[in-house]
Amino acid sequence: MARKTQKTRALKNKQLWDRANTSYRSKWQSVSQKGYDFYLDEQLTKEEMEVLQESGMPTFTINRVTPIIEIMKYFVTANNPRWKAVGVTGDDTDIAQVHSDIADYCWHLSNGKSIYSQVVLDSLTKGIGYFMVDVDADQDRGMGEVMFSRVDPYDVYVDPSSRDFLFRDASFITVRKNMTRTQLMNMFPEFKAKIKKAAAASEVVTFSQRDIDLSANIQPEDVTMGVSPDGEDDNILPYYETYTKEKHKYRNVFIRVKPSEEQMDTIRMEVEEKITDFQKEVEVGLIEKQMQIEQAIQAGEMIPERGQLELERAQKMAAQAVEEQRMQLMSEAQDKATIIDQQIMTEANYKILEESEGIVDAIPFYENRVHLTCTVGDDVFLYERILEVMEYPIIPIPYMYTGTPYPMSAVTPMIGKQQEINKAHQIMLHNANLASNLRWMYEEGSVPEEEWERYSSAPGALLKYRQGFSAPTPILPAPINNAFFSVVQQGKSDAEYIAGVPSAMMGFTQEQPETYRGLLANDEFGTRRLKAWMGSVVEPALEHLGKCFQMMAQNHYSVEKVFRIVQPEAGQAPDQDKEVRINIPIYNDYGKVISMYKDYAHARFDVRLVAGATMPVNRWALLEEYFRWFQAGLIDDIAMIGETDIRNKKSIVERKSMYSQMQQQISSMEESLKDSQGTIETLERQLVQAGIKMKVGDANNEIRKDVLDTEAQQKLLRGMLKTEFDKAKAELQMAKKMGNEENKE
Repeated sequence: MARKTQKTRALKNKQLWDRANTSYRSKWQSVSQKGYDFYLDEQLTKEEMEVLQESGMPTFTINRVTPIIEIMKYFVTANNPRWKAVGVTGDDTDIAQVHSDIADYCWHLSNGKSIYSQVVLDSLTKGIGYFMVDVDADQDRGMGEVMFSRVDPYDVYVDPSSRDFLFRDASFITVRKNMTRTQLMNMFPEFKAKIKKAAAASEVVTFSQRDIDLSANIQPEDVTMGVSPDGEDDNILPYYETYTKEKHKYRNVFIRVKPSEEQMDTIRMEVEEKITDFQKEVEVGLIEKQMQIEQAIQAGEMIPERGQLELERAQKMAAQAVEEQRMQLMSEAQDKATIIDQQIMTEANYKILEESEGIVDAIPFYENRVHLTCTVGDDVFLYERILEVMEYPIIPIPYMYTGTPYPMSAVTPMIGKQQEINKAHQIMLHNANLASNLRWMYEEGSVPEEEWERYSSAPGALLKYRQGFSAPTPILPAPINNAFFSVVQQGKSDAEYIAGVPSAMMGFTQEQPETYRGLLANDEFGTRRLKAWMGSVVEPALEHLGKCFQMMAQNHYSVEKVFRIVQPEAGQAPDQDKEVRINIPIYNDYGKVISMYKDYAHARFDVRLVAGATMPVNRWALLEEYFRWFQAGLIDDIAMIGETDIRNKKSIVERKSMYSQMQQQISSMEESLKDSQGTIETLERQLVQAGIKMKVGDANNEIRKDVLDTEAQQKLLRGMLKTEFDKAKAELQMAKKMGNEENKE
């Protein structure tokens, strides 16, 4: 019965893929593949090449697409994205900073910069790129690490009814990959037996219009067979990962947690100390009561029997008061030590604790959880699991969103202009070939054809023809129309206009402005199209990526762990390690864990993307800003040096710090000198008044000696300061001169 159930799940996976693999998606992939081919300089179909060859025309292309796409990719991926975590409460502030460090650690562990570049390139050339966040269970010696990765857009099949540009509303997302049997068995060694039985994939469909046999590049769909380690042919198998969202019932449970036995021992000791003090007060009151009774008996106001009865009653009430006080103090201490713990638990776990007396309240709610099902072939089930995340771990970055899962690439609008440029160049070159290799019109039999074909284009050749026939006449090509040159230049400009990337942004010196500020303005205005895409699509997608990572990381990193992060800082030596620890257990006196310091799994914080963090930074413009801040007194010279590219800036910063300390010492010595001089004058007056002028001279000599020593030390320090200052000044002037020369160039 279980096998039948697993087979049914596998068939469902295949059915969902069939539903997503519609004619609309095939149309999209065909258009997308054409754009990707143009980026790879595969701009002529087999039929077009045959027509050109039959006409004797050249088949070359002038690729204007690739440089434009590459510069667009550079501007979007110049820097790594940075996420800022903001704690919900004050207690979460520290752990929020820790999360930023963990995200940086996992990003670099995944080689995130390279992955980001590939995803953006997919978006520009194929219409959409995909990030994936997942846990690699084999990392860190089986402890696992949260990793970023890229998914090929042509492997992703989205619910066609989705209308959200991040596909958060999709009922399912399927990733279908063609992998060799050996690859799958290495990926899932625990399922080798199942994978061996899986049927091979049917013929792989290609959407590329290029001639595969003549193509200069190889694409994944070209590979239809692998090779196993034993040298045999290795079949290609379809591998499916299907992600769906399911509503799960949870409980927000408030539980009264009573003090532990260890805490109760401490409470009892504290209560007994307070009760001891209270008993002393009660005993004093009993003594006073007894004295009052004895006085009343002696005065005849009370008979002894009544006195004894009153004394016993007072003793009984005192004992009762002590006990009531003990119970009240114990109750107050227990209430103070009792906490209301809030826990989110599944409905199944809540059912186990439902009858517990400690439950104060349990608020039901529903929350999405992503369900993953993995299968091979048409009917081989591997595994399924529930991911503790609310959103799909596959995050898209579309280029030109169309309201469907089928966006348009940046290349597609440029294809027409690229074909126009290619055609104009082919015609011009063909005309040049005709002008250099003349065609001839002749009467049949008038010339020796082989001789004319061999020598008709040779300089100074003597060509003969038979008597009685007309001399051959050269057919001169029509002069090339100057409009073709205009077509090429206009096509180039139109392609840049369509992409929103002017030539100046691609480094062409003839297009560069003459002034430095003109260059900055060109960067600012020339990237507005890209910034619009960044602000409306890329940055929201990256922020969504950061939130998906947060959910994945908080669920995975639930035990004590130490992260070592390399973070070079301004003014410091490179490759300095920063150690970050999370989930540090706190023990009581009995060796039991009572809480956690930097409890990462249960911390609450929001993740936001730092806007514009991935865009390139103009180094000279930034230094100019720092210099203005320095002149305005907003920052000191040490902060400014830290942001420069001066060599040995660490030693310069250290010397500047030493100068500051030495200056403070000199100032302190000057104040001490003033105090000493004042002391001399005061002492002289006192000694004159006392009539002991001889001692004035002795004391004056001693103080003068101290003053001379201080002045000598001051002079030495001033000399050292001047030497070091001159050295630093020379270094700064040299760096400024080099910067000005580079700016002029």
